[in-house]
Amino acid sequence: MITGLDHVQVAAPPGCEAAARRFYGDLLGLAEAAKPAPMRASGGVWFSLGGGAQQLHVGIADPFAPSRKGHPGLAVAGQAELHALAGRLEAAGAPVRWDDRLPGVLRFYTDDPWGNRLELLAGSAAAPGEDGERAER
Repeated sequence: MITGLDHVQVAAPPGCEAAARRFYGDLLGLAEAAKPAPMRASGGVWFSLGGGAQQLHVGIADPFAPSRKGHPGLAVAGQAELHALAGRLEAAGAPVRWDDRLPGVLRFYTDDPWGNRLELLAGSAAAPGEDGERAER
């Protein structure tokens, strides 16, 4: 039985570590997580979410191709925090594409430095829509 989400991984090109720390660490505010010693040689960076209960891994893919549709959805504490995060991303030159198609959820999409799609949201994406079905994205 599956009990939750442990981590999600996004791919990045070789040599991405400094840019990953700037984007995921500095801009998004994620804490870097220690990568186990046997896995460090493969490169990439790991980050903690939700007080360490989940992680986001930036892993090396060579050759690399960004994920333009599949994406992690990152929950933000509240609407004010989501707007502040959007402002930080825009000031840093990252795209912010707001999407209002999911009732009860304030959200936008952005891209990491390598073009991977990310969703940031305040509210519950797991809540059913007006017709009782989970909203399509």
